[in-house]
Amino acid sequence: MNVLESTRMRPRDVVRTGGSGLRARPLRVFLSALGIAIGIAAMLGVVGISASSQEDLNRQLAALGTNLLTVAPGKTFFGAAAHLPAEAEGMIGQIGPVTAVTATGRTPAKVYRNDHIPESESGSISVMAARLDLPADVNVETAAGVWLNEATHRYPATVLGAKAADRLGVVHAGPDQRVWLGGQWFTVVGVLAPAPLAPELDTAALVGWPVAEERLDFDGYPTTIYARADEASVTGVRDVLAATANPPAPNEVEVSRPSDVLAAKQATDATLNALLLGLGGVALLVGGVGVANTMVISVLERRAEIGLRRSLGATRGQIRLQFLAESLLLSAIGGVGGVALSILVTAAYASLQGWPAIVPVWAMAGGVVATLVIGGVAGFYPAVRAARMSPTEALATP
Repeated sequence: MNVLESTRMRPRDVVRTGGSGLRARPLRVFLSALGIAIGIAAMLGVVGISASSQEDLNRQLAALGTNLLTVAPGKTFFGAAAHLPAEAEGMIGQIGPVTAVTATGRTPAKVYRNDHIPESESGSISVMAARLDLPADVNVETAAGVWLNEATHRYPATVLGAKAADRLGVVHAGPDQRVWLGGQWFTVVGVLAPAPLAPELDTAALVGWPVAEERLDFDGYPTTIYARADEASVTGVRDVLAATANPPAPNEVEVSRPSDVLAAKQATDATLNALLLGLGGVALLVGGVGVANTMVISVLERRAEIGLRRSLGATRGQIRLQFLAESLLLSAIGGVGGVALSILVTAAYASLQGWPAIVPVWAMAGGVVATLVIGGVAGFYPAVRAARMSPTEALATP
């Protein structure tokens, strides 16, 4: 440079001087910044997708409710399958904080698309007797047709879960849609939407309790009882459910909270997120090495410039500050580009999944700060090396 340096450079001069070195080598700057951007985008993309998934889960739980509890039979003392008493549903309904209770019961029947399907190809679809208030209590909607009512629950009519309908090839509900269930034809009157809090319903064909007892050899014992309780009393209700459902043998009762399963799944995903964050960190480290390499080469290529500036009065501190500023600017460009790329990736993935797109502000700010730290570390040695050159040494180097 042909400009005489003052003894003290203003911040504006530092940025201008550092930027001039980057503008002289645009392709190299782009490739080095790209390495930083990929590392930051990988890390923030994982954080953003995880945050978007968590927000979607929170919205699901807010809509479905976290106050649903399920009661199911466990094992006897000798390891045999237990069963809930026929009166368990009514007894649970007597618990004060319980606001709603309903049940399903598994039958021995099988269901097929038609009467020509081999018996072994049932598609793992269970046939369950269900109470009329099941959809309201479990908070599951009917995607097609209608739910069972006082008339249809006594006759050969069924409502299929979302996955069961898909496996049976049922695309609509109505009088013309039938399935072969328990050795006879049942009319499909409805199809349920997916049930996040009761996934067992997705692979079930649901029939009325009376018709199950009359035609499908159903023993009348509930196999799953769903209970809604006041939010403030969920823990207390859970503690007494087993003893209430089966007073003589509470150890033969399994009580669960479906919303905890969804939360546990989210926690399991955190392990994979940690792995992906580690890979993003490696990519960011590689980007930092690229910045350091770029700055070292820049110092070697610009010895004449360094010598000329030193001979015109530039101090070692000013030379060191110039190259450190170049490194920081280069990293900042990569960091900002990585943040922008992570936002695009998160938004695109969240849109495909139907999630709200969220990239936490703290993550974006942390990503930029991380790149500046990497830029400072990567540029420190080249900056010191450039500052140690004497004017005569730098100008004498070809």
